[in-house]
Amino acid sequence: MWFQSSKAIILDYMLLEVGTMRKRSKVAVIVAIAVIIAGAGAFYLVSPLFISTQVNEPLPTSVLQSESYQRFISMNEEEKTQAAKQMSSQERDTIMTVAARINNSIDESMDQTLVQQQQPQNITALTNTTPNILRTGSFVGAGDGIHNAEGITKVIPLQDGSNILRLENLRVTNGPDLYVYLATDKSASDFVSLGKLKANNGNQNYNIPSEIDLTKYDAVLIWCRPFSVLFGSAELAVT
Repeated sequence: MWFQSSKAIILDYMLLEVGTMRKRSKVAVIVAIAVIIAGAGAFYLVSPLFISTQVNEPLPTSVLQSESYQRFISMNEEEKTQAAKQMSSQERDTIMTVAARINNSIDESMDQTLVQQQQPQNITALTNTTPNILRTGSFVGAGDGIHNAEGITKVIPLQDGSNILRLENLRVTNGPDLYVYLATDKSASDFVSLGKLKANNGNQNYNIPSEIDLTKYDAVLIWCRPFSVLFGSAELAVT
């Protein structure tokens, strides 16, 4: 009797321990899962997915250069001259670099100019005749390795006593506000402006004022007015 009672007590104790162990195991499993979940949450909270960041990328250099060039060429002549005086060398180079990438062409014929200048009764004879050439010269670049020029220039007389300056097969580095000058030297210390360069490539004509002394103004310059930079020149010589 006593033995059976003791056996029952021992069995109950063992069952109690087993139940306790199971509860502990369940608790341990729950705690482990909670730790894993908390750890995963902490990882994501400190990961880049949840970190506030900021970036401030500048516009590509080519875009900024183009905007700077567009602002400059939209100015009038006086504004360009004043703005150029206040620019740093880097700003000047930026404007020049963008302008050099732009190419335009023109192809003015000699006959068109003669027709515009002469009386109707003289048109037929003029268009069928090769015009005389008073002076001619060949373009060369500025010699700085940046501003290049090639082509020929001619001074051609018209029957009304005036002359035109003709640029043929011209190819010159483009720039902002290029002008055609008749000058006494390459530095444009004394010059007469014939107007804006019509295009940096091709054939083109410019009227020469009748009072201009071509023995004095015997150099043709392609000149950047706002920056006072020579792009190309040709020495006129008697043919």
